[in-house]
This record gives sequence, structure tokens and C-alpha cells, in this order.
Amino acid sequence: MRAKKPSRSKRLLWHVALFIPFFVAIYVPLYNRIEPTLFGIPFFYWFQTLWIVVAAAVTALAYRAKI
Repeated sequence: MRAKKPSRSKRLLWHVALFIPFFVAIYVPLYNRIEPTLFGIPFFYWFQTLWIVVAAAVTALAYRAKI
């Protein structure tokens, strides 16, 4: 039995959600600073690491939605 394909609007929503981490990563002025630090780690590093986790989660959710 074939799985039901999501509607066009839901697929568009997932595609936009997949591009958000990409656009955040390429917009360097957003995170090009040292403060605030988190456990002594400058913002520049922990913000990028956070977005790796967010991007992985969004990708996993999009995969589970079978877009």
C-alpha cells in the first residue's frame, strides 16, 4: 500500500523549514560576536553548534513527514 503524499502546502512549509538553518548559517553578521558566552564558550561557536542540532532535528522531522 502506498503512503499518502502530503498536500502541496505542507510540502512547501517543510521546504521553508529546511532552508531556515541554511539562511541562518550564511548570514554571518547575526552571530559574529563573542558575547554572550555560554559556560565560557563564545557566542560565535555555541550558536553555530546549536544550529547543527536544529538543522538535524528539522531534517529528521521533514523525513518523518515524508515530503
